Amino acid sequence: MTSQSQGIQQLLQAEKRAKDKLEEAKKRKGRRLKQAKEEATAEIDHYRLQREKEFRNKETNVMGSQGNFSAKIEEQTTEAIRNLTSSYHRNMESMMKKLLSTICDISPEIHPNFRPEV
Repeated sequence: MTSQSQGIQQLLQAEKRAKDKLEEAKKRKGRRLKQAKEEATAEIDHYRLQREKEFRNKETNVMGSQGNFSAKIEEQTTEAIRNLTSSYHRNMESMMKKLLSTICDISPEIHPNFRPEV
């Protein structure tokens, strides 16, 4: 009987060791999965930063040229406004004289369709 109880004890101890090894393996697997996830996250972040940097460079190149267009358009608009203002000041006096002469110089005459009563 003692040999049976010793055999049972050995089986129980072997089962306990197997259970411990299984738990340790699960823990190692969990740690490895966590480590792999952290490495993947770091790699994704690095890739994202790299792509964002490339995007910003391309955006700067494109927007820089648009900025030049904007400056040119602003300059052309300012020049056009300056020309219109100078033209206004040059022609204002003569236009006012023509307008006043047309309004004030009235020459009364009979309308061509007027028929005097006989």
